[in-house]
Amino acid sequence: MFTGIAFDRFSVTVNLRADDILELSINLGDYGEGIEVGASLSVSGVCLTVVEANGGRVRVEVAGETARITNLSSLKSGDYVNIERSFRIGQEVGGHLLSGHVADVAEVTRLRKSSSEVQLEFCTPLHWRLYLMPKGFVALNGCSLTLAEYDRESGLGLVNLIPETLRRTTFDRIQVGDQMNLEVDSQTQTIVETVIAVMRDESLLKNIRQKTH
Repeated sequence: MFTGIAFDRFSVTVNLRADDILELSINLGDYGEGIEVGASLSVSGVCLTVVEANGGRVRVEVAGETARITNLSSLKSGDYVNIERSFRIGQEVGGHLLSGHVADVAEVTRLRKSSSEVQLEFCTPLHWRLYLMPKGFVALNGCSLTLAEYDRESGLGLVNLIPETLRRTTFDRIQVGDQMNLEVDSQTQTIVETVIAVMRDESLLKNIRQKTH
């Protein structure tokens, strides 16, 4: 589990193996102290397992399906990713709990920059729009953000990025047309799907009763 508060951005070295497994090597410096093989690491919002750890340098592997539904497949050596180590009981949860299981990608459609913040507009795929709402949580590239605006009809959402977020993450380099890893809030998803299931069951029960009378 993660909190959506990225510690910092780090440069990656990318290697595509002959078996189509994407390897990412990252030098975490002091932040990687004590990290062990088997640990979970959020790489721009994607939960990956550390397969090699040596003095703050780690290596993770990205399976084909994960690469397909996330933006990790577009990484090149020298690119930067948002990094967060897994949450431990007793730590402060500054954002909201995330699993690191990315649902899809969302496309940046507009950027508005001012002296104090950046307003980022993005479009979400149709399937995930039911789980997003104004003032609700969303995770983009592994960062917990509050939706300032959201329209389910168009799928357009708006988030405000403060200077500290821009300083610590890759959002200061983002451009219109870029794809961001999207994770919806799991509690919201569970509630929405439960309500839909109850409504479906009630409708089915009503039809059965009508047919048996």
